[in-house]
Amino acid sequence: MPELDEPQADGQHGRILPSRREKGSVMTNRKATRKSTLYRLTLPDRGETDLRTCVRGRYLESDNHSVAVFACGDVDGLVVTGGVRKDRADWCDAVQMITGVDVDVASQAAAGLVIARTPTAVYALTYGVGHHMLESEYKDDDFGLEFATRSLDEDGVIRIRNLIMDGRGRVDESSVSRGDRIDGFGIDRYGAIVKRLSGTVSDIALTSVREGRKSQIRVECADSAIKLPLATQVDDFLSDLRAIEEVCARQPHPDLLFIDRIRALPASSPKVKEAQQVLDELLANPAGERLALGVPEQCLDSINSAQCFRIKGLGRPRVEVADLELSDLLECVRHKPAGARLEALEHVRVTLFSDEDCQTPASSAVKGTHWLLADVPVGSARFFYSHGQWYEVGAMFVETLEDELRELLGKAPTVSLPPWPKGPKVKNRDSHDEDWYNKEVAKQKGYTLFDKSNPVTKKFRGGGLEICDVLGPEGQLICVKKADSKTSPLNHLFAQASVAVEALRTDPEMRAAFQQQVADRAADEQAPDGGTFHVVLGILLKDGEDITVTSLFAFAQVSLLQHVRRLRAMNAEVEVITIRRQ
Repeated sequence: MPELDEPQADGQHGRILPSRREKGSVMTNRKATRKSTLYRLTLPDRGETDLRTCVRGRYLESDNHSVAVFACGDVDGLVVTGGVRKDRADWCDAVQMITGVDVDVASQAAAGLVIARTPTAVYALTYGVGHHMLESEYKDDDFGLEFATRSLDEDGVIRIRNLIMDGRGRVDESSVSRGDRIDGFGIDRYGAIVKRLSGTVSDIALTSVREGRKSQIRVECADSAIKLPLATQVDDFLSDLRAIEEVCARQPHPDLLFIDRIRALPASSPKVKEAQQVLDELLANPAGERLALGVPEQCLDSINSAQCFRIKGLGRPRVEVADLELSDLLECVRHKPAGARLEALEHVRVTLFSDEDCQTPASSAVKGTHWLLADVPVGSARFFYSHGQWYEVGAMFVETLEDELRELLGKAPTVSLPPWPKGPKVKNRDSHDEDWYNKEVAKQKGYTLFDKSNPVTKKFRGGGLEICDVLGPEGQLICVKKADSKTSPLNHLFAQASVAVEALRTDPEMRAAFQQQVADRAADEQAPDGGTFHVVLGILLKDGEDITVTSLFAFAQVSLLQHVRRLRAMNAEVEVITIRRQ
């Protein structure tokens, strides 16, 4: 995980200089903090393990790096510092050939790694490119997202990166300039693995937020790492670590629970053993459609600038390629006997370099299994292999779906929808139909009838497009439907709302036509904001019963949440209201 706001390296002497924000504050303010990348390490015996085992051997043996031990009160550990200096940057030749101008510039990549053993755990702090020095196998892969799902402000999510569990290696990333709720990002809560989450944190006893220093801070969390401001004084630093551990011990926020639920299956699971056998067979055919190359999280930020990839398999000469392909990776294992291929891939190492002569690492040496994605069928079940871990596709589907529904249905209504009584029969039909009911809703002060007032455009010809049945007092698009015993009316209701919002956001002609209708018949305060929308789905179930997880038809539950996620992704708030009988 590359560092944010790192100190600058002195080009001549390699000294670490404070950033501009640190000058005048680090030495004078006892509560000084700096943004750091924090890992929690998992060691077989925390108190006895030699901390040097957590550092990649090449850095312990390098003349360009130094190792020092330290002890500070209850904390002891290692400090590893150094760098790779090049007398001539690797890009100089390219610039010189393109421009004809002589270019000769030196470069140096400074690196710092601190491994600290505290009374409760072992942590690592990295600076510059120091994260390359840390052995990946000791990182606690639950640490970062464990903290994020328990600490982020409810409306403070800024960026999210997730991996789709379909074997294509597709990574989706969304961000907003200001914090938002997680449901505003339109995430698939059942078929995606969240890999990175960043946002704002407040009301946590960190040095940077307590005692009135700041009301909130921004943190960035990946699976194994957290980037956040940490204290630079040892007592305050230990206090910050205790605050982080207290957060990790909490239950996750309800709206982030789905992230916490998608956990890797334990290696000892019988399901994993079955899936491993199938995957081992798939590895014999690198061209198989169920296999894909997936960039590990720790390499995503440097993959686009990588100039060379070094592949080293056990007992095989190393191979260096300009672009890494799945076939390059599996060439190390596909000729192994059945049952031994996946284990062999575990011993393959891939390293990114930022120069063509492989002198400047852009990543640590990452296991071959961490570059593999696979969609693995086992009977009627489906498993997803991602970066060395197994997931069951659809696991916790019902629980997550029901939690999402309860959250949606538990919101307080912003509009008033009166009861919908049965009317006298006319031609053997209830005279209190939807047309009648919409007019009743519109009789309320501040509400305007739009039922059957469909704007017509070049695209939406004929009957036009129904935007809503009633416009609420604050511009809510109220859509109403009676659904006694069938799902189809509800599917129509959900689709109507989605299509209407999409048309208003993307079709200028439709937006202008609807705005003109609002100007002609509604008050100014009712006009919807052209960038944000508020959709109200008013539903009358049989006998006016409550809309709950148990009363809503199963297919309608799935359909409703699909449309809600689509609407939220279009910056539309959604609420569902039960319409009652008298």
